[in-house]
Amino acid sequence: MRPDDWHLTEDVDDFLARAGDFLRSRPGPHVMALTWAERVRTRGADAFGTGPAVFGTLERAGEVRATFHRLPPRALVPTPLTPEQADSLAARLAALGHPLPSVSADHRTATAFAEAWQRHTGATPKARETRVRLYRLDTLVPPEPMPAGRGRLLGERDLEEAVFWCGEFARAVGEDVTVDARTWADTRFADKRYTLWETPDGTPVSVAGMNPLIGGQIQVDVVYTPAHLRGRGYAGAVAAEVSRAALAAGAKDVVLFTDAANPTSNALYQRLGYRPLTDWTAYDFS
Repeated sequence: MRPDDWHLTEDVDDFLARAGDFLRSRPGPHVMALTWAERVRTRGADAFGTGPAVFGTLERAGEVRATFHRLPPRALVPTPLTPEQADSLAARLAALGHPLPSVSADHRTATAFAEAWQRHTGATPKARETRVRLYRLDTLVPPEPMPAGRGRLLGERDLEEAVFWCGEFARAVGEDVTVDARTWADTRFADKRYTLWETPDGTPVSVAGMNPLIGGQIQVDVVYTPAHLRGRGYAGAVAAEVSRAALAAGAKDVVLFTDAANPTSNALYQRLGYRPLTDWTAYDFS
């Protein structure tokens, strides 16, 4: 595996022309590449970073074997790599002088790349404490019984509510982003559809969102219930509503991430019919 087997480009259309079929062949493990390539294609890299986006494809014998993307100052995000592929990518980026603050990928890939990056650059990797788990929906099993109330899909006239709930979610998970009416269009939250679970008197108690359909797949992203309202079945109800909506929208695959260390959320999604695909890890480089 040679470092120059990696083709690098700042042109997302060129990247998708080369790698689109490969990414769609395994949409679950490739969810981040599919999602962020589509965001850059539709909204431009300037909406998400401070420099040009970089996309890469590993090509051998006319076939794409792996990809990566990076939106500075964000992490490098490769698709699953073998240790040999990770080493060739680290060698290529190091030779080009690419500074990397971090890598984020499935656990084996992230670890293999972090070790290779240390060999090629001397940078010391440090694993982040939080590890997330990627799930794929098998057969949806709605909660029984459902809590009293109903799901309500938010529309264009509900922007204020969407901004409020996403801001609460971001604060709860420690996401370093400002979510308000002024910044909304430039956040990752703006391209989602949101559903609120409301009690019979119309009080909103939980929210769930979903990304657009990309490569036959929809990612459920943002599931949040305020701490004082948890334990009443609201999160399960709204997550089931959004999962059902994703299937109705034509998704062949429905996926989501959750905190691997949170037994409550992991048990909830498995009761709904989600099955683990892989754990996801990030390493920061000194």
